[in-house]
Amino acid sequence: MGRNYIEHAKELGNPIPSEPLIFLKPPSSLVADGDQIVYPVISSFVSYEGELGVVIGRRARHVPAAEAQAYILGYTCVNDVTARDLQKKDVQFTRAKGFDTFCAVGPCLVPKEEVGLDGLRVRTFLDDVLKQDAPVSDMIFSVGKVIAFITEVMTLEPGDLIATGTPPGVGPMEPGAVVRVEIEGIGSIRNRVVRG
Repeated sequence: MGRNYIEHAKELGNPIPSEPLIFLKPPSSLVADGDQIVYPVISSFVSYEGELGVVIGRRARHVPAAEAQAYILGYTCVNDVTARDLQKKDVQFTRAKGFDTFCAVGPCLVPKEEVGLDGLRVRTFLDDVLKQDAPVSDMIFSVGKVIAFITEVMTLEPGDLIATGTPPGVGPMEPGAVVRVEIEGIGSIRNRVVRG
């Protein structure tokens, strides 16, 4: 999901979306907690984006928002790494968000029955300095609305991951930095940035 927090859209100078903005990241972008994020040589502005991850539990097509919970397996933490300069240059998101190692996920999958979305906060730390801190309730489009929108376009399969958008506070990270995305009740992921 792109621009799913009003203040994040504003900080990048983008309009507030009237409907969910979706894009795809390839499976090769996935890395786990503790793995390295590789800073590509063709970018000069790579940014962290802490997000709530939603993992699909069963095949989903044309799912009403009110029934979306039945299709969720659980939740996790995501760092939707973005080459911001390439995103601006390309307009669309594929290259900027599709590099190997640009989707850090983990540390585990917490079953939906164990997580209440009310009160959940997404926090991102860069070298132990808090950079992002916002409640999931600030999302423009709820998890149910996001699933309904996506499944009008494509079928979601068990294991598919939806990164639900990032709150304000995104910024650059340099090789050598350590980024931590933390969601209380789910856990945290920690990844070091290395030069490609």
